[in-house]
Amino acid sequence: MKTSIILNADSYKASHYLQYPEHTSVVSSYIEPRGGKFDKVLFFGLQAFLKEYLCHPITQADIDEGEQVITAHGLPFNRAGWEYILEHHDGYLPLEIEAVPEGSLIDNHNVLLQVRNTDPKCYWLTSYVETALLRSIWYPSTVATQSFHIRQVLQDNMRETCATLDKLPFMLHDFGARGATTFEASCIGGMAHLVSFQGTDTMSALMAARRYYSAEMAGYSVPAAEHSTITTWGKDGEREAYENMLRQFSKPGALVSVVSDSYDLWYAIDQIWGNDLKQAIQESGGTLVIRPDSGDPVTVVRETIQRLMGIFGYELVNGYRVLPECIRVIQGDGITYNSIQAILDSMKEAHLSADNVVFGMGGALLQKLDRDTLQWAMKASAVCVNGIWRDVYKDPVTDHGKRSKRGLLALIEDPHQGHRTIRKQDLNDRENLLRTVYRNGQLLIEHTFEAIRERALKEKN
Repeated sequence: MKTSIILNADSYKASHYLQYPEHTSVVSSYIEPRGGKFDKVLFFGLQAFLKEYLCHPITQADIDEGEQVITAHGLPFNRAGWEYILEHHDGYLPLEIEAVPEGSLIDNHNVLLQVRNTDPKCYWLTSYVETALLRSIWYPSTVATQSFHIRQVLQDNMRETCATLDKLPFMLHDFGARGATTFEASCIGGMAHLVSFQGTDTMSALMAARRYYSAEMAGYSVPAAEHSTITTWGKDGEREAYENMLRQFSKPGALVSVVSDSYDLWYAIDQIWGNDLKQAIQESGGTLVIRPDSGDPVTVVRETIQRLMGIFGYELVNGYRVLPECIRVIQGDGITYNSIQAILDSMKEAHLSADNVVFGMGGALLQKLDRDTLQWAMKASAVCVNGIWRDVYKDPVTDHGKRSKRGLLALIEDPHQGHRTIRKQDLNDRENLLRTVYRNGQLLIEHTFEAIRERALKEKN
């Protein structure tokens, strides 16, 4: 459900226009990840939010509805402020937003975005948009960051155990659409995953990448079975169900994925795939990808690959065993950042190449993360009162980890210390990595998905 920015906020924001010091003219705030699971953050998602919400003006109808809802909700309503924006700015928000380029990999604990009002009468607007703006950044950037670091894990393993990295873009497939909280979450999170990978079953992510980042086709999939398309043949018809999958989809150069544990995975591998249909698999010219879907992922993947090698054989690459091209494995159950590492470690111990397997990740990819995964926050850091700028900050004695930054900020990259947030006044001739991307309703910098992916992939190799 889309609503105007007036109602796309926490309730208490409606009362804040009455709480600032008299003669406040500018409030400057910033967004940063303050720590958490990963030491570097992949920034992504701002452009989608700007196009969807801030590049469209508010209307008189939005203001009327806002007043009706907010006053009935028990809060004061800043009708004069919103009507001023409508009259003097044609309904576009008088804000300026600076941010690092999307696809940038930035050291944690640094400013990634800075926002301030451009009209002194709208000093209250900067923090009013916190709810929507912070949410638009923390979620896609957290998904993108996790996928980036998983890609790093896969890449490191593949460099040792595989002949090439050609399959790396397809090593982690997005199974997360049905586990996302909303359609919009699957759009945004699925799109964020595609910055690092090209495999997805989340079609909503493809449409989001087309709409917001001009991506003609950001990801790919293959024909695949689910349990219902196997079990409707009955237990006695399992062989026929598998044979039908090969007949319908297996051809030279094609992949087909078949879930194989509806009844007995080991019988399916040893007898049906490994005996009854072995010749059909080998002669199809395609690749059958067998999907276990239950049990302990670490032990099941390892045993599945080893059983298949006992039937179809293997070759050695860098001292690691690789199945022939006609047969592979996809593990889509119980996949997390940690379980991927554990599965790869177990395979490596058994001299099995990562080339034998790809991963499908569902709830842990798009859902099992939150704002505290990377400890995201948006805080005011500077305010202009009576024409004089002063620092704004918090430093709770009970938790110095929540200490916020002070002043108007800039982000630099130091050759010795990595990324550092400094005061803008101390920038001198150093490059500020924050670029103005939005001002007063206008998108000033537009990134294509291809450019974002290229920027991010440059960090990986």
